[in-house]
Amino acid sequence: MTPADLAFMAGAGLLAGAVNALAGGGTLISFPALVALGYPGVTASVTNAVALWPGYLGGVLGYRAELRGQRARTAALSAATVLGAAAGAAILLLTPGQVFDSLVPWLVAFASVALLAQPWLRRRFGGAAGGPPSRLVYAGVFLGGCYGAYFNGGMGVLLLAVLGMFLHDDLHRVNAVRAALSLVISTVSVVAFSLFGPVQWEAVAVMAPASLAGGFLGTRLARLLSPDVLRGVVVAFGLGVAAVLALR
Repeated sequence: MTPADLAFMAGAGLLAGAVNALAGGGTLISFPALVALGYPGVTASVTNAVALWPGYLGGVLGYRAELRGQRARTAALSAATVLGAAAGAAILLLTPGQVFDSLVPWLVAFASVALLAQPWLRRRFGGAAGGPPSRLVYAGVFLGGCYGAYFNGGMGVLLLAVLGMFLHDDLHRVNAVRAALSLVISTVSVVAFSLFGPVQWEAVAVMAPASLAGGFLGTRLARLLSPDVLRGVVVAFGLGVAAVLALR
């Protein structure tokens, strides 16, 4: 890799870590960057999943205040998420690369539209405010874990959409739970892909430290945005990237 390639990769990792901490969707930056550098789709996906793990950790550390008092809720949801992530990682490693490439734009668009429809979906399926969350939330985070391990792009968007439907709480506190579940999915992916996937470790060495720094920056930025602005930014970004991926 040339110095310009290294700088491009580091910048993509920094921005991806920040966007992941903000509300998810950072892979929609780093994955296309790896593809642009010549990595095949599945190789780029598994390398990206490993490289962005420190960014998810940075995001959780940055959300420590918002996670206080949510330990039991997060632990219960994490159990379902681990099962989904294990299934998703297995599907990716056993899926032909052509199938993966054809599905990516649709997966990203679906996650973005789900977040856009979140307020309506919460009224329809989320149950009464102040009451216990619907049990459908566990099915939702299972599917979110499966999706996130299969294709990391838009994982946070989808998780935020699911959690926002069923957890009647401040969006920033819900986003903190989303950050914790994203770290869980990323951890399962890292273990599976490190053992069985075509990870390109030279790219990981460049992007991982950058994504960690971005994770800390993203949590600070997220606190400055209102819930509606936060939702709108992520939806617009996700739909834009889905269109770009569909046309490439």
